[in-house]
Amino acid sequence: MIDFSTRRTTMVDTQIRPADVTKFPIIEAMLHVRREMFVPDDLRETAYADAVLNLGKGRSMLEPRTFGKMLDAVDIQGNELVLDLGCGLGYSAAVIGKFSEAVVAIEENEYMAAEAESILAAEGCLNVAVLQGKLAEGAAKHAPFDVIMIEGAVEKIPAALVSQLADGGRMVAVFSQKGQGVVRVGYKTEGHMSWRFTCNAYAPVLTGFHKTHAFTL
Repeated sequence: MIDFSTRRTTMVDTQIRPADVTKFPIIEAMLHVRREMFVPDDLRETAYADAVLNLGKGRSMLEPRTFGKMLDAVDIQGNELVLDLGCGLGYSAAVIGKFSEAVVAIEENEYMAAEAESILAAEGCLNVAVLQGKLAEGAAKHAPFDVIMIEGAVEKIPAALVSQLADGGRMVAVFSQKGQGVVRVGYKTEGHMSWRFTCNAYAPVLTGFHKTHAFTL
């Protein structure tokens, strides 16, 4: 039988802490949320690998280091409402829910959204609501959000998401640039976003977040 508890501790000690993720709530959440429950059965053995996991149906789970760095950079507070875009089977939302007021998790794939809702309920994540819908459209009915987490890479940020971020709020994503990627945190001030580099990272570009490339002769 696999000792997932030991693997979880090893993940934090060898992937998260060495990446200078030091905020106690993040460490505590990643030590306690059972990552193996949020992947398909055939991926459970590799749930704690230092790699992007392909969940199928066009969705991936960020590698633990990248996810931890994003959380550390965006600095979610206990009284904040978070929009989690591309939640897959719900792992990211489960972790974020441990140290935020509430999480609205969006998953575009109908099957995955239903699975995420079921797993989160079974794992006792009572402050997470899962909605099925297009990631790039966000969840306007529940806005404004203090923090928006994008669980994948983007080439552009849709204006709809910026409008759903509260003034003074933060947004974090992996920006894809010619096959390379960087994590950036955006800060909204008086309706405008300013972005800061956090670290290098890789993630597949999410549906709805590709740039439209004009045809030229």
